[in-house]
Amino acid sequence: MSIIFQALPTEAVRVLQQGGADAYGMKPERRISDGDGVPCRHCLTNVAAGEGYLILAYRPFPELQPYAETGPIFLHAEECSRAQETGELPVLFTRTRDYILRGYGADDRIVYGTGAVTPTAEIPGRAAELLERADVAYVHMRSAKNNCYQCRIELDEPVRSSGASI
Repeated sequence: MSIIFQALPTEAVRVLQQGGADAYGMKPERRISDGDGVPCRHCLTNVAAGEGYLILAYRPFPELQPYAETGPIFLHAEECSRAQETGELPVLFTRTRDYILRGYGADDRIVYGTGAVTPTAEIPGRAAELLERADVAYVHMRSAKNNCYQCRIELDEPVRSSGASI
């Protein structure tokens, strides 16, 4: 079984970069990066010092419901290329000790018992293990310290339809 790490979809990011409203209906805040700790969730690289970035509320679920967590993320203020979907943990995420992995069902609800702080080196294996379960359609990777959404993880060739979108 192989997995893929997925950055935010370009269509949604372009709307935000063009001033579209975030998950709270607000215009994204614009800032200038100092080059440290500003990871763009679209290209999965840090925003370089002196470059503009956006801070906004993001909800990686298709509709509001009790498990549809919303939180802050960063994006490049200017267009950037979407990170390639890959089975390898993106380099951006290798600099942090651990992350939260959490499985979600096809109904976009948390699958209880799947959430755990996971050491970075164990993320691909743990994500694959979760995706082997019939009740897990996809996995979210989140910051272990701040719970910020990082990316989505799915099967490379899904054997079941998740019905979820990001």
